[in-house]
Amino acid sequence: MLVATDIHRHFEGMRAVDGVSIEVAPGKITGLIGPNGAGKSTFMAVLAGTLPATSGTIVFEGEDITHLPAYQRARRRLVRTFQLPSEFAQLTVLENLLVAAPSNRGDSLFGALRGKRYWDADEQRLIEEARGLLKRFGMSGKESDYAGTMSGGQKRLIEIMRALMLHPRLLLLDEPMSGVHPKIVEEIQYYLQDLRAGGLTILMVEHELHMVERLCDTVVVMAQGKVIGSGTMASLRRQQEIVDAYLVG
Repeated sequence: MLVATDIHRHFEGMRAVDGVSIEVAPGKITGLIGPNGAGKSTFMAVLAGTLPATSGTIVFEGEDITHLPAYQRARRRLVRTFQLPSEFAQLTVLENLLVAAPSNRGDSLFGALRGKRYWDADEQRLIEEARGLLKRFGMSGKESDYAGTMSGGQKRLIEIMRALMLHPRLLLLDEPMSGVHPKIVEEIQYYLQDLRAGGLTILMVEHELHMVERLCDTVVVMAQGKVIGSGTMASLRRQQEIVDAYLVG
């Protein structure tokens, strides 16, 4: 589904991403792991278009998207979440989901000027879709609460649901388990398995290796801006270079 070839991202001479090439298979969860400072989040930002690549190519579903801005990649249904929760604190949980929803005729100036009769059907359809996600993720009772009052784990779920409102073909998750209560971690694991079963492709940066082992079909290991191995977690544990770089303990 996605092929990134020889991706470089430099910052004033520092090679944060130094010639990374990966392939993401459709309908699978691919894990991206490595020590802090390995370049994982920078690489994800390059894939999403929030940072431009210094060099290299990115092909998504057969289309070269290397030079497309982030919003155009999102419109092609390549969608990311962020390492730190980025909820709209003063909006309700339901409104946080609706912010991301595409195809509402009231979003344009022309549509807004036409009045509610013009865009109300779109609004009601999107509200029902958002409520369906809230039910699926066990948060129906929170729809009218302000997102800023949610726990860290609930904010993670809001961010995932908001991304799903864009109907992604490939979902980029940056440390979805970080700072989350163990109970919510188990819930996120279940939801991600369910999304994969429904055909969604996921590329996930994660430090919780037991979750990576449970969830990921393939795992890519980065260190110092480079890919140093890939395969199943079981096979990676047998490679001494990778164990020395990251997997000790």
